[in-house]
Amino acid sequence: MVSTNEFKTGLTVTIDNDPWQVVEFQHVKPGKGAAFVRAKMRNLATGAVVERTFNAGERLPKANIDRRVMQYLYEGDGNYVFMDNDTYEQTELTKEQIGNGINFLKENMDVKVISFENRILGVELPNTVELVVVKTEPGIRGDTATGGNKPATMDTGYIVKVPLFINEGDHLLIDTRSGDYIQRA
Repeated sequence: MVSTNEFKTGLTVTIDNDPWQVVEFQHVKPGKGAAFVRAKMRNLATGAVVERTFNAGERLPKANIDRRVMQYLYEGDGNYVFMDNDTYEQTELTKEQIGNGINFLKENMDVKVISFENRILGVELPNTVELVVVKTEPGIRGDTATGGNKPATMDTGYIVKVPLFINEGDHLLIDTRSGDYIQRA
């Protein structure tokens, strides 16, 4: 059990049999009345973000989130197959369970599969991935004075805005959290 006085960003608790993660929190002590905790919480099962108010000192059960390192193998029939690196057990996930992560998945990539009470919630990708540019317009000499961007299609099919000097075949580092170009690899 976790007291609301012990809230930290990233802490997971169970509310109504669902795992919730603390995104932001604030302890409030009004001049009149009892203290309370106002928290912005994200439901890890649905992704919904809600602001909730708890009494100070209220106790909630801690959610035991299981993060297993798995290797992405392949996509077939709309399902994405992952293999547990320890037991070699294979698990199939749907596009909805992976979410935006499908834009960055490459074969043989290690990811963390998040589950709660044997129910898979999603995947955690590394913060950056290296992708190859397969299609982009050629940069024209002298166009860089404005510092403009152009779209580039990566080997996973993801389209990202890149600087004008990027060419086809370049290896780029992409931030998986925001989907932005970082630098050449």
